[in-house]
Amino acid sequence: MTSCDMAARGRIGGLSRASKYSPAELTGAARIGFMERFIPSEPGLSEEERKRRATCALRAHMARLSRLSALARSK
Repeated sequence: MTSCDMAARGRIGGLSRASKYSPAELTGAARIGFMERFIPSEPGLSEEERKRRATCALRAHMARLSRLSALARSK
């Protein structure tokens, strides 16, 4: 089997799976796991404050990645 054949089979499989499930179902567990990295573990915080801080930490992470990407492209 050539690499083109394997790529075509993978594409068919991925599209078949996407036709049966919503994007949220396909990536839900990964999204939750990713967001858990940003949730503070400080005791005494309300759930609302944890979510707010996690959202801010995620935005800071993405801004950092964006900056590094721009620096790498400028070189």
